[in-house]
Amino acid sequence: MSVEELSSRVEEKHLMINSVRNEMNKVLVGQRDLIDGLLMGLFVKGHILIEGVPGLAKTSAVKALAATVQADFKRIQFTPDLLPADLIGTEIYRPKTGDFSIKKGPVFHNIILADEINRAPSKVQSALLEAMQEQQVTIGETTFRLPAPFLVMATQNPIEQEGTYPLPEAQVDRFMLKLIVDYPDITEEKEIMRRVGFEEPVEISPVISPAQLREIELLIREIYMDDKLKDYIVDIIFATRKPEDYKIDIKNYIQFGASPRATIFLSMLSRAYAFLRGRAYVTPQDIKTIAPLILRHRIILSYEAEAEDITTEQIILQVFDSVEVP
Repeated sequence: MSVEELSSRVEEKHLMINSVRNEMNKVLVGQRDLIDGLLMGLFVKGHILIEGVPGLAKTSAVKALAATVQADFKRIQFTPDLLPADLIGTEIYRPKTGDFSIKKGPVFHNIILADEINRAPSKVQSALLEAMQEQQVTIGETTFRLPAPFLVMATQNPIEQEGTYPLPEAQVDRFMLKLIVDYPDITEEKEIMRRVGFEEPVEISPVISPAQLREIELLIREIYMDDKLKDYIVDIIFATRKPEDYKIDIKNYIQFGASPRATIFLSMLSRAYAFLRGRAYVTPQDIKTIAPLILRHRIILSYEAEAEDITTEQIILQVFDSVEVP
């Protein structure tokens, strides 16, 4: 496919993005970065972790996005007494026949909102691992395929809040990106105050089908990325593992660098971000913009970094300052 044909198709599909945005903006004020992150995850079928203090419309944003898609949606409220069977389902004994029947859990939907996921104990969080990675669930001795598309969008409160559990590293790594939601600015806060409680609730219309999502996913794979940018992505990831090879003095602050999933996801999301911006090619700035969303939950800091109040964002900035841009 030529660059001209690719650009034309990107422009054509870009109209769908505007339709989704318009619907979401009926209930959301501001939060453009959050909306962009949700859209990218939706288009490349990547699980999303959203972190922010209560009251910042994390749940509303996910529900609004799900409402724009012609797909099954289920919200699961995670609580300390939730059991794995409440999530994936269980076997039920039937006395009349003397056998077991399968009762499927709420995970058997296209889009799952795992609300306040870090309020449930680790055994429940781990129950999502197979579903998120393999797109399947095992109940008893039977394995079931999950419906396509299958997407987990999880919200969590900052882990220092009371009643929260840190997510297992293995599960965190399966989230393609982690979005941090911040407070609105003054203008946005006034608009929120005007809308909420003084206007009738707005209905969001489904504007995109799973088939159209699949078309966008295939188109994003065609977005052009130069070989030098591919090398740039690999250098960024390796700089988190062996920073001394890139003359970055942060080795003592990093316990574990980014996993190979980070390389894969950074390549995919850089293309998705270019698509959101209406381009058929990736630029170095696209990679720089997207990388923190992928790396912030994959770089495990050492005790020394925590003692010196070194943050993951600071580590990422040092990596970008040191790795040569093509």
